[in-house]
Amino acid sequence: MVRTVVAGIDGSPESRAAAEWAAREAKLGGLPLKIVHVWEPLSEPMARAPLVGAETQQLWSERSEMGVPPVEGWGSVSREAAEGLRLRHPGLEVSEEQLTGGPAEALTKVAEDAELLALGSRGLSGIGGFMVGSVGLSVVAHAERPVVLVRAGEQAADEHEADPVGIPSAATPYRPVVLGLDPTGPDDSVIEFAFDAAARRSAVLRVINGWNLPPYYVYGLSVDPELHDEIARQQAAALAEALRPWRQRYPNVQVVEESRSGSAATFLVDVSSRSSLIVVGRRIRRNPFGTHIGPVTHAVLHHATAPVAVVAHD
Repeated sequence: MVRTVVAGIDGSPESRAAAEWAAREAKLGGLPLKIVHVWEPLSEPMARAPLVGAETQQLWSERSEMGVPPVEGWGSVSREAAEGLRLRHPGLEVSEEQLTGGPAEALTKVAEDAELLALGSRGLSGIGGFMVGSVGLSVVAHAERPVVLVRAGEQAADEHEADPVGIPSAATPYRPVVLGLDPTGPDDSVIEFAFDAAARRSAVLRVINGWNLPPYYVYGLSVDPELHDEIARQQAAALAEALRPWRQRYPNVQVVEESRSGSAATFLVDVSSRSSLIVVGRRIRRNPFGTHIGPVTHAVLHHATAPVAVVAHD
């Protein structure tokens, strides 16, 4: 079965950015693209809201009971998005699907058969971060296929290096793909996703390992200044060993290994403005309650300026 790249769209600028990113990714991988728009039927209290007229209430209630959108033009959001993508990406196979139900549940279900799912993330003015809404967080926390969060305003040239006059151009190389990796428990699916992404872009792959000294070592630093350097060498060696088979499998991918003392999330956020894609992992926990994302992935989702791919793994 040929997997598809899927983009969830709701008409917002950030979801359109996600669809544009997904179209480029589908074309890089030679895969079809599916645009999905989910309509959530009105709850009973909303359907009976006093702010709408009796006829509107009746129409919304009847159509909600049938699982039918309340307005005839509902499908135009995905249809117009698909038409625009076909024009901007000639040769790309683009389909569209309209679903009803809870958006998080519907998108998580769609992701099961997808190569990856792209969603939008809205910028927060004034605090230098991004808002991953409840739908996005729920999908990231429960989908077992890769989910990519894309910021509003991403354009085709944004993933490329600047040209001699300082303007990103599709004629220049892609910016590096960045992988956040803990070499003490590397997962093949996360590493493979990052190497594949770098190979498709002919981009450099930067692999960043942020580590901290164990608490019982901290006080020893004042009396043993070489201890930090020894642990740093051990971490660098572990990172190199984790990547060794992947370097052999992808000989054409240039890999830059960076093992640093400090917060992995901080390092990944810092390099995101100079990257085409950030790749992080999420351990699968099949608990139906709560969002299980992990502190590093959570921080990167909210603060990295490049698209962020979250790859679930056991």
